[in-house]
Amino acid sequence: MNGISEVTERYLQLYKDNIEKISGISSKYINSFRAGAFEKFRELGIPTKKNEAYKYTNLNIFFDHDYKSYFLPVESDFVKAEKFRCDVADLDTHGIVLLNGFYPTINDKLRQLPSGVWVGSLNEAATKFADKIEKHYGKYAKSETDGLIHLNTAMASDGIFIYVPEGVILTKPIQIVDLVQADDDMFNQHRNLIIIEKSAQISLIICDHTLSPHKSLTNAVTEVFVGENAHFDIIRVQNEHNNAGKITHTFIHQEKNSTASSNNMTLHGGLIRNSTYHHLGGDGAESHSYGLFLADKFQHVDNFVNVDHAFPNCTSSQLFKGVLDDMATGAFNGRILVRPGAQGTLAYQKSNSILLTDDAKMDTKPQLEIFADDVKCSHGATVGQLDSEALFYLQSRGINKREARLMLMFGFAHEVIQNIKIEPLRDRMDNLVMQRLKGDLSRCASCVVRCT
Repeated sequence: MNGISEVTERYLQLYKDNIEKISGISSKYINSFRAGAFEKFRELGIPTKKNEAYKYTNLNIFFDHDYKSYFLPVESDFVKAEKFRCDVADLDTHGIVLLNGFYPTINDKLRQLPSGVWVGSLNEAATKFADKIEKHYGKYAKSETDGLIHLNTAMASDGIFIYVPEGVILTKPIQIVDLVQADDDMFNQHRNLIIIEKSAQISLIICDHTLSPHKSLTNAVTEVFVGENAHFDIIRVQNEHNNAGKITHTFIHQEKNSTASSNNMTLHGGLIRNSTYHHLGGDGAESHSYGLFLADKFQHVDNFVNVDHAFPNCTSSQLFKGVLDDMATGAFNGRILVRPGAQGTLAYQKSNSILLTDDAKMDTKPQLEIFADDVKCSHGATVGQLDSEALFYLQSRGINKREARLMLMFGFAHEVIQNIKIEPLRDRMDNLVMQRLKGDLSRCASCVVRCT
């Protein structure tokens, strides 16, 4: 075995079995990354708890499984996906459906939105926008320790491409509905590339849904370039069943005076791991990273955030909150790196979690690495139960204990929800979170699986 684990061997073999089919539907440029990424994945393998970034997450629960399918689509799959509709009322968006990692439009693989914005298949864009793909693809998603990023580079066949030209402000958000649907247990991957040129502005919503009861595992990588003075918001809503494993890696590279925010809202899922990397690559860049997760039963949610202050006068903030019930477990690993010369840095990090039972567990690991002397950085992390004094006060005002607990938990969660700028989505998240806290959503919305 040459020191390679059996789990890693399974995915090395998956690559060998499928690489000809994958390469056959990909561009020459994207294919040029595969061999090197495969060798890097062979070296690093599937992360274990010995990897510091995965210290609190056991990936084998989902990776150590014989998935019968590695998805390559046919036309009938596309027809099913195009019939799916989002259930958020009054949410006016430019909608995109991603089915098992593929952009499933039969006729238009790329389409132009108002003001020259392009959205569609990454595969198709690699031909039509070859210069932009070669400038940005593979430039930001890099790691010397995480083999899953290299596994994605080696095997991802398609994904979403978004291009926003200089100066364009897209007032209507773009929404990606990321569907998983298969007749068997399935492993899939996709790769997204988002390019926002100088002084442009967009908001992106990603909604993760699983439409079949089978076990599934997704390993996704998204690269984002945010140009000088540009604005970018990404909101990911995760609402999948207990048989779904979701691993996301989001790399956001920011130029001078740009602003970017990321918000991961996890309502339901068996194993969730969200890694977000903000690289502040220009003077005056600003980033905000938010997260809220609600977990019960044996669910596990892990949020990893890395903010790299590479230039002076940059600002960053992190706010993550979790509510864990039953035997659920969670993890937060937040790292702030202030490089030499990054004077004038302002960086703030906060993580708070509530445990509703004695069996729920939360691990937090805030990290500050500072190599400059004119900075202001702080972090705080708490794990505990509901405030007994606040609970007593509410009950003393005539509110019964159950309602008082709900009010406290909702107020706790709303601090993250209020950072969603899109009002219909914010209202919907308020509603879903309240239902989840009440126990009305013991499974994810529209799900066919009754989780136990």
